[in-house]
Order: sequence, then C-alpha cells, then structure tokens
Amino acid sequence: MIPDQVLALRPFVPARDLALSKRFYAALGFSVTHEETELAILKQGSFSFILQDFYVQALAENFMLQMLVRDLDAWWARVEAVDLAAEFGVKPPRAPAMQPWGKRVGFIFDPAGVLWHVAGVAF
Repeated sequence: MIPDQVLALRPFVPARDLALSKRFYAALGFSVTHEETELAILKQGSFSFILQDFYVQALAENFMLQMLVRDLDAWWARVEAVDLAAEFGVKPPRAPAMQPWGKRVGFIFDPAGVLWHVAGVAF
C-alpha cells in the first residue's frame, strides 16, 4: 500500500484574458502566490488553483469547479459586495438556493465562462 502522499490537487483553470481573470479572482479574495508569463497560482486559505493563459470556448464553458466554504452566507456577502457582472463583464452570479439534489449552492461565472459551484461545507 502506498502511504497517503497527496499534498494538493490543483486544477488548471482556463483564462481568455489572464490579467482580467486575476483581477476577478482577487475581487473574490484569492491572492496570487506565483506568477509566470502564461500562468498564475491563486490561493485562498489552504487551497489553490492554477490559472492558465489558455482558452478554448467549448472547454471553458463546460469547466466546473465546486468550492466548499465554512459559512456560505458570509462568503456570499463578498460576492455581493462586488458587482461582478458590471466590473468584469461576466454573467451575473446566482445567489445560493436549495438545489434539487438537496444542497444550497450559489453559482459564479468567471470571465472565461468557467462555472463555480459554491456550497456550504456540509455537502
């Protein structure tokens, strides 16, 4: 048996405009911890992802991530404090609501069309 060695799992998230996407995620509380010409590592708490300067519309618009947060209402207040649609030209976020599968989830679309499912930790 191989010992548990996984330290992180970081998806490569596509960006149509890397600079715009970095500003978008900064508005949601992510910080850039590493940056190169074609990518940036963004982090919030102990979790991170790699934002890459790569865009294929069909991929980006079918790319989804789930983010579990300790307090969904408190985290969503950050989303409401920024007019993401006006500021970044994205689809308006959809506030947390009970979903048919029995969990309360909010939805955020990033500038490339990536869909984030934001849910409380009890999922």
